[in-house]
Amino acid sequence: MTESANPFESLQSQIDEAAAHLDVGQDVVERLKHPERVLETNLTIELDDGSLERFKAFRSQFNGDRGPYKGGIRYHPEVSRDEVKALSGWMVYKCATVDIPYGGGKGGIVVDPRAYSDAELERLTRAFAKELRPMIGEDRDIPAPDVNTGQREMNWIKDTYETLENTTAPGVITGKHLESGGSEGRVEATGRSTVLAAREAFEHLGKELEGATVAVQGYGNAGWIAAKLIDEMGSSVVAVSDSSGAVFAPDGLDPVAVKTHKNETGAVTGYPDAADELTNEELLTLDVDLLIPAALENAIDEDLARDVRADVISEAANGPITPAADGVLAETDVFVIPDILANAGGVTVSYFEWVQNRQRFYWTERKVNEELERIIVGAFDALTTTMDERGIDDPRTAAYVVAIQRVVDAYEQAGAWP
Repeated sequence: MTESANPFESLQSQIDEAAAHLDVGQDVVERLKHPERVLETNLTIELDDGSLERFKAFRSQFNGDRGPYKGGIRYHPEVSRDEVKALSGWMVYKCATVDIPYGGGKGGIVVDPRAYSDAELERLTRAFAKELRPMIGEDRDIPAPDVNTGQREMNWIKDTYETLENTTAPGVITGKHLESGGSEGRVEATGRSTVLAAREAFEHLGKELEGATVAVQGYGNAGWIAAKLIDEMGSSVVAVSDSSGAVFAPDGLDPVAVKTHKNETGAVTGYPDAADELTNEELLTLDVDLLIPAALENAIDEDLARDVRADVISEAANGPITPAADGVLAETDVFVIPDILANAGGVTVSYFEWVQNRQRFYWTERKVNEELERIIVGAFDALTTTMDERGIDDPRTAAYVVAIQRVVDAYEQAGAWP
């Protein structure tokens, strides 16, 4: 790849593209392109050897017109201010696309968690939770897991907040363990929505999902769950990858066996039943029916997009395709299911978790999955209806048209405030 798009600029470009199809003033559009506030803080903790280390951290609250800010916290060496701003903005339009009553937020710490002990990560997480305490709350801002964070970190944040506030507030954060107020179906939610959206796209395009070939780039939680579920639907997962590289088998891989191998060895490469090993770039350009990018942003740039041969792309990751690459894929008639719909299962089930926390009444996994499917199918129908009614060829632009209109409506209905 030769292009490294700024994610915040990519978000703004997508908003501009969609706003051209709406009767919305440029002043309102400009408001929708920038976060309301961004916290930038330095966290200093004591390491296990007694020395001190400083870590930079961020929390962006992009827009709260439709409800409390909502969005994950990631731990990664490449976390930046622009990245969390972009991700918080994408979350605004993701929540609006699937019509759940949240705004958008995002946070992150510049850290490689593999380099630190569990005790050090707990101290770092609690230090961040202490800084976030004035900003978050069940009706203000509700964080969740993201890259390199999970139930453990969410439980630490919940405990820190509840201890400092001297309260019980399980809805202050989502993605928790079940015993701490988590929801059934949350772990599989992002991968499940990615696959449900792909199923709807195949039906919309008159294609058969049974027997379709699938490649999955990224074999973390979202990627491996998507691979497992799409395999259960009768598709053939022919390639998967992680940061170590990709494994390929033209007759299909066993997604669960590959996951077991990765758990045991730390990588998908070396999987004994693979016919060949590829680079991530080679996986992204395989001739498959469905491609699922499930890693980080900018996986497919303009140059790589010229070699993409998939018929449908369902974005499990946030921002895996640059705006320039979108243009190339549109020219080659690749149907791209945008991230703000495809991977919205995570925030949707987080919303279900928050609802259950507030009611102190918990749902079965079956109910969670049924409600998730209802919302994803409805959102896909709204997207295709918008494409038809407005003559829009690009599914991403159509999704943003739906989302931006909903945010604008909420803003205008609230009235003026000095």
